[in-house]
Amino acid sequence: MRTETSAGLFLACLAVIAIAPVSVSAQTQGSSPSQAAPAGVTLTGIVECGEGYTSHELYDIKLTLIEVIRGEEAWALIKKADSGNKPAEPGAEYLLARIRFEYFARGTPGLCVHQVVPEQFTAYSAGGEDYKSASVVLPKPEMRKGFKSGESLEGWIAFMVAQNDRAPLMSYSASTGGAVQQGGDKWFLLR
Repeated sequence: MRTETSAGLFLACLAVIAIAPVSVSAQTQGSSPSQAAPAGVTLTGIVECGEGYTSHELYDIKLTLIEVIRGEEAWALIKKADSGNKPAEPGAEYLLARIRFEYFARGTPGLCVHQVVPEQFTAYSAGGEDYKSASVVLPKPEMRKGFKSGESLEGWIAFMVAQNDRAPLMSYSASTGGAVQQGGDKWFLLR
């Protein structure tokens, strides 16, 4: 009897140990400002697409920050895109981010179009304050498209950031465009 009780207790402890790591979730790269992903890393997520009370379809998204350009080089590209673009405010500089966005249906019918617009991307200072979007004509292609399943785009977005901020961040939120995003915003280091 004592052997059976000891064996049962041992198995119960073993089960608790095996389950414990599952209940403590470590943050994954790109899931928060403190875990922001660097350029070149692809982050994945799920968005729900649908209208009203209809059944929403699930779609996989992939986001990659391909390139970050700031300062005089960014200003030259912005000025080339449209000579009417204005220089950055004193103490600030333009930052261009080239992003790859990919969109795939998880099932059928897979007909939902997901709108991606620059306003879904927000830049933040290292201290957590949000930067205003740059009101400029962007270099082509800009990150603006209605995505169908299987489509992808590499496009530009622009921010105006403090010249002395060497570690700005960027988040992507599908919910800004009306979709439901599972798992929260996606975060990147803008350097």
